[in-house]
Amino acid sequence: MDMNEIKEIFFQECEEQLAELESGLLKLNDGDRDPETVNAVFRAVHSIKGGAGAFGLDDLVSFAHVFETTLDCVRSNRLEPNQEVLKVMLRSADVLADLTNAARDGGSVDEARSRQLIKELEALANGEVPQAAAEPAPKAAPPAAAAPVPPLNEEGFQPVAFSFEEFETGEEPAIDLPTYEILFRPKSDLYAKGNDATLLLRDLSRLGEMSIHCDMDGLPALDRMNPEAAYFAWKISLKTDKGEEAIRSVFEFAEWDCELEVMLAGDQAQAHEELPMQPVPFDLSMLDEEPRASVEEEDRTVAGERDIRELAGSAAEATSNVVQMTPSAARVPAESGRSAASAAAQSAASQQAASAATPTIRVDLDRVDRLINLVGELVINQAMLSQSVIENDTNGTSSINMGLEELQQLTREIQDSVMAIRAQPVKPVFQRMSRIVREIADMTGKSVRLVTEGENTEVDKTVIDKLAEPLTHMIRNAVDHGLETPEKRIAAGKNPEGTVRLTAKHRSGRIVIELADDGAGINREKVRQKAIDNDLIAADANLSDEEIDNLIFHAGFSTADKISDISGRGVGMDVVKRSIQALGGRINISSKPGQGSIFTMSLPLTLAVLDGMVVTVANQTLVVPLTAIVETLQPEASAIHSFGANQRLISIRNSFCPLVDVGRILNFRATQANPVDGVALLVESEGGGQRALMVDAIQGQRQVVIKSLEANYTHVPGIAAATILGDGRVALILDVDAIVAASRGQSLKPEMSLAAAG
Repeated sequence: MDMNEIKEIFFQECEEQLAELESGLLKLNDGDRDPETVNAVFRAVHSIKGGAGAFGLDDLVSFAHVFETTLDCVRSNRLEPNQEVLKVMLRSADVLADLTNAARDGGSVDEARSRQLIKELEALANGEVPQAAAEPAPKAAPPAAAAPVPPLNEEGFQPVAFSFEEFETGEEPAIDLPTYEILFRPKSDLYAKGNDATLLLRDLSRLGEMSIHCDMDGLPALDRMNPEAAYFAWKISLKTDKGEEAIRSVFEFAEWDCELEVMLAGDQAQAHEELPMQPVPFDLSMLDEEPRASVEEEDRTVAGERDIRELAGSAAEATSNVVQMTPSAARVPAESGRSAASAAAQSAASQQAASAATPTIRVDLDRVDRLINLVGELVINQAMLSQSVIENDTNGTSSINMGLEELQQLTREIQDSVMAIRAQPVKPVFQRMSRIVREIADMTGKSVRLVTEGENTEVDKTVIDKLAEPLTHMIRNAVDHGLETPEKRIAAGKNPEGTVRLTAKHRSGRIVIELADDGAGINREKVRQKAIDNDLIAADANLSDEEIDNLIFHAGFSTADKISDISGRGVGMDVVKRSIQALGGRINISSKPGQGSIFTMSLPLTLAVLDGMVVTVANQTLVVPLTAIVETLQPEASAIHSFGANQRLISIRNSFCPLVDVGRILNFRATQANPVDGVALLVESEGGGQRALMVDAIQGQRQVVIKSLEANYTHVPGIAAATILGDGRVALILDVDAIVAASRGQSLKPEMSLAAAG
C-alpha cells in the first residue's frame, strides 16, 4: 500500500471523526453532560490532529491543537459547556471540516475566520468565558457529601471516607434495572395493514423481564361489536436496560396506527439527580504501605477488576476515582454502594465495550454496484427459467419445479442481502444540515434550532447521495422565508428561537422525510400575486390552497423582495422538485398561516428492485408497486355507481371510492371498460387518498428489477420505470400517484400516450 492510499484512508476516517464530533457537540448543545460524550468529542479532534501530523498538514494540526486544548478544559470540568461556548465549538467544527477538505482536495479556507476562531478558543481555554457564559447554567443538586476536601498530608495522602457498615456484608447489592410502564392501544388501521399486536408484544418481551395486562374495558356487547374495530389495549411493565429508544423502535412500523405511551415507573424518573458520595471501603492495615507514585491523568486507565489492596496503595489516585465516580453513581443508583475499585473497573469495561465497533471492511462502491447489477440479472434469468418450465411442464409437481422454488428463495435472499449492503442511515446527511442552519441563521440574524429525528433510518446509498442538494435548498428556504425574525416572533407570542424539525421514517415501503418549521407559513396572497406578475396564472384564476402552495416549485419563482446570497433568484425549490422526481419520489406541502409549514418528501427505499403485482390492461402488461396496494376486489354490478358525466364510484364496505380506468387514463383505449369484467386494485397514495384502479386481469406477484425509462427512452407520464419479465418482454411500472392525480383532473399529456410509444 503506497502513501496515497494510506492518506486516502486517513481522510475517510476523518469523515467519520468529524461526524462523531458534530454529533457529540449537538448532544452537548441539547443538554447532555455525559462524560463519555465529552470524551468522544475530544477523541475525534485528537485523532484528526494525530493523523494530520503524520502527513505534515500543519494548518490542520495547529487548529486542531487549539480546539483540543479547549475541549480538554471541558473534559476536566474547568470550562462549563454552555450555549455560548458550544456556539464557538460548533463553528470550530465547521472550520475543522473545511481544513480537512482543503487538505484532501487542495482548496483553501477563510484564514481570517480560522484566526478569529483560534483567538476565541484560546480565550475560552484561558478562562475568558463569554458574557452569557459568566453565569453558569443551573446544575443538579450537588452531592450531600460535597464538603471541602481535606488537604493532602506531608506524605501525599488524603483522607478517604468509609463506613464500617460495609464490612458487615460481603454481598454486593443487586442491580435493579429501570422499569418502564407502557400503554399500547392499537387502532383499527394497525390490523387493516396486516400488523399483529401479539408479534409486537413478543418482540417487546425480548428486551427484558415483562409483565402484561390486557385492558378489555372498551369491549362492547356482542350485538354492537364491529369486527374491524380495535377494542383491546395492553398495559405493560418492562424491566430493561435498553432504554426508551429501544422500546419505541419495536413499534416503529406501527407508530401511526396505535397510541403508545412510555414512561419510567415510580420515582425512577428522578434517577439522574445527584446522589451523595458513597463511602469507600478499604483495608486499614494497608495504610502502612508506601504509596505508589500517581501517574499522569491522561495515561491513567483501569485495566480490570482491582482489589482494594492495590487501590489503597495509591491514595491520590483513589481519591481522584472517588470524585469522578460520584456522577456515575448518580446515574446508576443501584451501583452507588459498590467499592470505588469495582465501580471504576466496571466503568472502564463499559467504555471499552462501547468503543468496540463491529468489525467492518472498506469496499469500493463500484464493486457493490457491479454486484447489485449481477444480482439483478440473476433475478431476471431466474424468472425466465421459471417461466420456461411452467410453459413446458403441465403437472407442476416435478423435481425441477421444486428445485426452481428453492432457487427463487435463494435468489431473493441474495438480493435482500446485497441490497442491505448499500443501505445506509440518513444521519450523515442530517448532520450536514446542522451547519447550514447555523450559517443561514447567522446571515439572517435569526435564532434557529434544528431538531432531527429518525437519523438511523436506512435507505439506499444512491438515494442518500442525491438527498443533500434538495435538503439544502429546503433548509435555506425554511430559515430565510419560513421563520420570522426574533422581534416578529415575540410580537406574535412565540419563542424568539425558531425551530426547524427534520424527520425521517419508513412508511409503506418508502422513506418519508419531513421538514417542518414553526414560522409564519406560506403567504398565499403574496405567492398568488407574484405568480400573476410572472404570467404563471391568470388574474381571475380560481386556485385551491394546495395549488397556490405548489406555485413555489415553478422555475424562476421567488417571493424575496431583493436578491441576496441566500435567496431571490428563484432556483431553490425548482431544484428540489426536479431532484425528488428524478429519484422517483414526490413532495407535498402543508402550511398553516401563523403556525408554519411542513414539506413532505416520499422516496423509494431503493432504485434497484421492487415487489410488484403484474396486471394486464388493454393487452398491455403493467407492474403496480405492491406497497401501494391495499387490497384487490372483484367488482359487482350492484357496487358500481355513476357520478357526474363520466365518473364512477365503487362501494366498499359502506363507503364510496372513485373508480379509475387505468387503460383510459393512459390512452390505451378510447372508452371506459366495464368494471364488472375486470379487477379493482384499491391503492393509497400520498395526499390523494384511496382510489380503485381498474385493470383487466392479474397475472401474479413477483419481484422485478427496475430499469430507468428516462435513461433508455424518455419520460412517459403515468409511468415510473420499466422492467424485464420472465418471458423477455418489457413491462412498464405504473406511477400510482400520477394516475391518482390524473383521476382528480390533472390530465396526462395525450401526445405521450403509451399506445403511441409502442
